[in-house]
This record gives sequence, structure tokens and C-alpha cells, in this order.
Amino acid sequence: MRKGQVNVFFLLLFLSLSSASDQKWRKAMMSAYNGSSSSSSMMMNRVGSSILFPIHGNVYPTGYYNVTINIGHPPKPYFLDFDTGSDLTWLQCNAPCVHCIEAPHPLYQPSNDLVACRHPLCAALHPPDYKCESPDQCDYEVEYADGGSSLGVLVRDVFSLNYTNGVRLSPRLALGCGYDQIPGTSYHPLDGILGLGRGKSSIVSQLQSQGLVRNVVGHCLSGRGGGFLFFGDGLYDSSHVTWTSMSQEFTKYYSPGSAELHFGGKATGIKNLIVIFDSGSSYTYLNSQAYQALTLLLKKELSGRSLKEAPEDQTLPLCWKGRKPFRSVHDAKKYFKTSLALAFANSGRRKTQFELHPEAYLIISNKGNVCLGILNGTQVGLQNLNVIGDISMQDRMVVYDNEKQVIGWSPANCDHLPRFKSAYYM
Repeated sequence: MRKGQVNVFFLLLFLSLSSASDQKWRKAMMSAYNGSSSSSSMMMNRVGSSILFPIHGNVYPTGYYNVTINIGHPPKPYFLDFDTGSDLTWLQCNAPCVHCIEAPHPLYQPSNDLVACRHPLCAALHPPDYKCESPDQCDYEVEYADGGSSLGVLVRDVFSLNYTNGVRLSPRLALGCGYDQIPGTSYHPLDGILGLGRGKSSIVSQLQSQGLVRNVVGHCLSGRGGGFLFFGDGLYDSSHVTWTSMSQEFTKYYSPGSAELHFGGKATGIKNLIVIFDSGSSYTYLNSQAYQALTLLLKKELSGRSLKEAPEDQTLPLCWKGRKPFRSVHDAKKYFKTSLALAFANSGRRKTQFELHPEAYLIISNKGNVCLGILNGTQVGLQNLNVIGDISMQDRMVVYDNEKQVIGWSPANCDHLPRFKSAYYM
């Protein structure tokens, strides 16, 4: 991540809004926000703006991407793993903490603004027949595919956010005060999770319900590390995006439904793969049948070439070594010339394809070997789910439009913050 570019951008944005007339305009806009809910809806329509966050991290060797969110009064920074595969945002919390794990910042000190058990946001985190043992508070427990979990209580607190046009807002949003955490196998030392799923409790859903932003989430992950995350629909041109419908059957996730695996431009016959997009997963996962078929096809393609399997390299399950160490995926592309694709069947007669070029399924280990960044999901407890993870979403903008119930993607330079489609609406 080029941190200097991000800092300079925000400095210039602030300076561009520092004239007397702009300060007057900003004050009027904040007055609209602090008024009624109808005023805040009017503000969203007038502003037509998005909320933008710089991203830090990489697929390998760090193993995750994260954003910084300022929460509380006064606001304090927290590093959160942004996760489109789950809804609840939570921080490790001093309530007091029964079991917390290593984190970059001091534990969150919870507000005393508890969410009641029968509140719709609490209900969204529980099955329909759940019982309220403590009516005045909402207890929660979330579990993740890697075995990690968080147990806590739901509170409301101030989130300090900035529109891309310079307007600042401080909504009160619900988050989890997690006082008992169990680390999963893919544990990373972060302060918590930023839940961006399709449910009512996700941060972007809460912002939309307050009339502050449209219910759209997008991210752009750089293959060189870093990138950006955004809420709202003001940072992309939809006509340049490939869209596919969200499944109405698998509504818990951002899923286009079932797909067929293609290899080298041809169908493999591996069909009915239930696919989800999950920014909380560093790698891509296929079920056992698809994984075995893919690895056989790759090994067949590589036979006769000067690559040998490297079982001694435990970076990922399947690695190969060349005559000399690889420095980048670009060096390995002369061996891996075939592109993969997942063809989604729910977009009418014409199947929409999510293509995976070598950069979207390979990494170079610290030993200089090339490793397959597509793993066997059945072995890690994903059952029949197939996950498009961060490695396969690098260097393209991925958009989850909950308003229109579509998922989209387009090639992008994720090293630079985007030009705003609508920087000012007066």
C-alpha cells in the first residue's frame, strides 16, 4: 500500500473544502444530518456520495487485508478484518474480557447503550424461536468456518466516517462487544471483524436504514498489497462492470448460485458448484470433487515441463519448484498458461464467467516456489460450499449491490484510489 498517496489524497480533499463557501455548505449538510430521518435521507440523495477506506495487507505472506475504523467518543482507531462472508461487526471488548487474543490496540471500552433482546438487529442474529434470557440486552455468539468464534453483547456506539466529498458523519451503529474469543486456524492479530454481509446487522445495512448511504459494498484488492473498500454506489461506472444476479436460494451469503468449472476455455463437466464471494478468506476453495479434477488437469498440463512438485514446501498443499527460484507469478506464467473460470448459470441464457488467470490462483512462496492458491474446501469443513477468496479478487473491483441484488466485477488498478463518479452534488 502506498500510504503516502492515501495521506496526500485526504490532505488535498480537506484543503479543497476549506474555503468559506465550502465550510458554509458543509455546515448546512451536517445540520441536515443531525435533523430528522427524512432530512438524512434527503442528505444521502443530495450528496450522492460514498464512504471510502484505504486497505492494508496482502494475500501472502501477511495472509489478510484490513481497514482502520474509528469508533467511540472520543473516536479511537481499530484494525478490522473486513468480511463479506458475515454480518456482525465486533471488537474485542473489556466488559471485562474473559478470553481475548493478541490485538494491535487496547481493548474496546463498551458504551452503556445496550441493544435490547427484542430489537430487530438482535433478532437478525438469532433463529426465529430464540428466547430472551436478559430482555434488556442482546447476547450473541458468532462462529466462523475456521473454527474461530466471538461471544459477547450488542451495544451501540459512534462510528466516525467521512464521505468522499469531505462531509463527516458520526452515526450510532450496533456492534458486538466481544468478551470471549476463540482464535481460528486462520487467526490474525486484529481488533475485530467488520461484518459486511447481506443481513440487517451489517454496517452498510445499518447505514442504509438511517438514509446515509446506499446498500452497496465494494472492494479493490491490489496484488501488490493494499487497495480500498467503499460503501455506496458513487465510485464506479456500472456500465463497465460485469454483473450477475445474487441467488435467491442462498441468501445468507453473497452467492451467484451454482456454477460450472471451466479450464482452458472449455467446460470440465464439474457442475452445480455453490459459490460464494468471501473477502474474509485469503484463498479460494473448491469442494473435493472440483479440487481433485482441477489439480489433475493442472498436473497434466505441467507434465513434460521443467517443474517438479515440492512437498517439502508446506506454504500451501501443492507447490512446484523450477530450475531456479521464482521471483514473481509473472515468472511462473510461462508454465501456467491456462486460465480457469467459474460460469454462473443464473444470468439468463448467457452464462456470466468469473475468470481466474494465473495471478488469481498462484502465489510465490518465500522459498521461491510457485504454489496453488486454490485449496480443498471439504477438508477444512466447508462441506459443499465453494469460496472465491481474496487471491482471486485481486486487481479487480468487486461490487455487492444489495439494492439491485447483483454482484459485479471489473478489472481495476487497485493501487490508486478511484476517481469519484460524483464528487459534488449541490
